Amino acid sequence: MVIDGETRTASERSTWRSRWGAVGPGLLAASAAIGASHLISSTQAGALFGWQLVWLIVLANVLKYPFFRFGPQYAAETGRSLVEGYARRGKAYLWVFFVLAAVSSVISTAGVALLCTVILAYLLPASWGLGVPVLAAGLLAVTWVLLVGGHYKALDGVTKVIMVLLALSTVVAVVMAASQGPVRQPAFEDPSPWTLATLPFLVAVIGWMPAPIEISALNSLWVKAKGADRRLAVRDVLFDFNLGYVVSTVLAVFFIGLGVFVQYGSGQEMEMAGGAYIPQLMSMYGAAIGQWAVPLMALIAFACMFGTVISVVDGYGRAAAESLRLIRGQESMSRRSKDLWITGISVIALAIVVWMSASLADMLRFAMISAFLTAPVFAWLNFSIIRGERQLSTSMRVLSYAGLVFLVGFTLLFLASQTGLLA
Repeated sequence: MVIDGETRTASERSTWRSRWGAVGPGLLAASAAIGASHLISSTQAGALFGWQLVWLIVLANVLKYPFFRFGPQYAAETGRSLVEGYARRGKAYLWVFFVLAAVSSVISTAGVALLCTVILAYLLPASWGLGVPVLAAGLLAVTWVLLVGGHYKALDGVTKVIMVLLALSTVVAVVMAASQGPVRQPAFEDPSPWTLATLPFLVAVIGWMPAPIEISALNSLWVKAKGADRRLAVRDVLFDFNLGYVVSTVLAVFFIGLGVFVQYGSGQEMEMAGGAYIPQLMSMYGAAIGQWAVPLMALIAFACMFGTVISVVDGYGRAAAESLRLIRGQESMSRRSKDLWITGISVIALAIVVWMSASLADMLRFAMISAFLTAPVFAWLNFSIIRGERQLSTSMRVLSYAGLVFLVGFTLLFLASQTGLLA
């Protein structure tokens, strides 16, 4: 494939130094993923059903792997983002992505910003008297300054620090919780997750596990931004992606462990709304381990959500600006356009947090389920783009078809249950 007069291939020279130099976009994608899906859904999965859902969560990560990989792979091999790939398939594909991304951007940002604000309020002294609107405004203002003032380099650096902090503190927290023994009561009976009543919960968990598939398009834009400063070999880009993907998958299992060791079978009714669940999780963690350990858990939660907030705002801002550029037929995405979208997403998300916080839990669940229902569309689109322009290995092709069968089958099962066909 010839790009700017040069050819990029998978055999391009790669060293460990060049691999670590390419690290960034994959961790950004992981940071965007490790938010509500891990801190809330994975932990609640462990708290409700113990280890029973581990295999389903791991399976979802494995079967979605090709569709997320195609984003950075396409950008590295062609020099184009997936958004440009959608445009090459037709304006209809681009408009579908643009509309879905625009809606998801404000709902997702509002949801993760509210959760992050709740955690921040938990960390700060109550005597300060700072309410959710003030804290949310401050949080999004810091995010805005970081993204508009520092741009990609600042985002890249901050995300690496957050991911290292998150990974280490999560492992330490799970080890400490496991060392205290189970909180399960002797008379507790294991509930089954395999019922029609729990299907919406399962779909919500899988919908954002590890993230909505459109994050693959955001990842491809981050690869392009990274490539603007340095030459990236295809193998280095895939190393970065695989590193972030493995980290997010492993941490999903660890967050399940947190729910198992701190809440499963304890006899206390669990809060399902994300904003109410965070304080409950903190208090139960303190009861199981000791109050001295609560700040560690709060730090994990805040790092988890803050990394998600900055990644989501930046990624969706880039995707919306790039989509609009292609719709208008402009040569390149301007910094001003991206910054305007980042500003708009932040302002609208803040308005949603302030005026609709009471129903935000339902909105977040709606976003998760919507992400799952649209997953087969984006999965097929990514697969068709990469298959039409690049050579796929047999194993990747088989895994892609298996992933499509899984996504379509689970979606049809959910729709059948909601329409009464399985009643």
